[in-house]
Amino acid sequence: MELPKYLLGDNTDYPDAIFIIHTEFPRFVINLANDEVEWLEEFDQHDQKELETETENYIREATEFYDREVARYEND
Repeated sequence: MELPKYLLGDNTDYPDAIFIIHTEFPRFVINLANDEVEWLEEFDQHDQKELETETENYIREATEFYDREVARYEND
C-alpha cells in the first residue's frame, strides 16, 4: 500500500489535539495544538544533529498540510 506523506489524525480522547502523521523517514506524529513531536524512529548521534536542523521544516510542512486540508473541507 502506498501512503501519502502526511495523514491527519483525530482521537476523541484528545479533543483539543490536531495530530499530523508523517509516514516517511523520519516517521513522527506532531500535535499542532502544542507542536509536541513524537518520533517513531530511533536515531544515532549523526541523525540527531540532522533532525535538530530539519525539525523546523517538518513542523512547517505539517502545518501547511493541515491548512491545505482544512481549506479543502471548508470549500466543499
